[in-house]
Amino acid sequence: MDIHEALLKIESFKSDSLKNKLSRLEGLSVGMSDYKATHFCEEQGLDLELMLSARRIKAAAAQIDEVIHSVGILQSLPHILEHDELVEYVSLGAGNTGKKFDLETNKRVAEFKFIDWQPKSNTIRENGIFKDFYGLAEHQTHKQKELYVIGTHHVQKFLNSGRALSSILSKQPKILSEIDNKYGDDVQVARDYYQLHRHNVSICDVSNIIALIDSGDANACI
Repeated sequence: MDIHEALLKIESFKSDSLKNKLSRLEGLSVGMSDYKATHFCEEQGLDLELMLSARRIKAAAAQIDEVIHSVGILQSLPHILEHDELVEYVSLGAGNTGKKFDLETNKRVAEFKFIDWQPKSNTIRENGIFKDFYGLAEHQTHKQKELYVIGTHHVQKFLNSGRALSSILSKQPKILSEIDNKYGDDVQVARDYYQLHRHNVSICDVSNIIALIDSGDANACI
């Protein structure tokens, strides 16, 4: 089975809404016996081919976030580098690569976050954004500090919010302790920290550069 056939099979199963489809299947399965279960699976197309299709897509999508991250950074370079600017390193892999930032040149240090913001809960995404902003803000350098994102609206809204740092950094106790020791009670929520450093770290939109969404001027920084 090729990837196209697998995708068609999965899309057909999901229909208009996977959530609604699963809810309907849950309701239909109540009171089901072993005999009825066999016929139920046949009627609903819950066969071996569907399972193989899902596994085929999962295998093809393995490390897809890392692919997006690395390609996004490299795609951005021709657009953000100045004529006399030279790359000192890029960090494309996931995890601890031994490099402090995603990009460092003779003129800038930068982090990249290719995040698809959701309508509701973005807690984990916000935590990652704050960690990168903090790393840039506290870094001692004469170089430009830039955080590249997909659209700046959600990032700005979050950084200007009253979400408690104790929540944002619940899994980063070392950073929380460092902020507390340095700033004390004056910095308790995201907005407190952002206002102190918003002029030191530029938040730049790379939406148009990597052709994801049309949100205005590419590489517009605030």
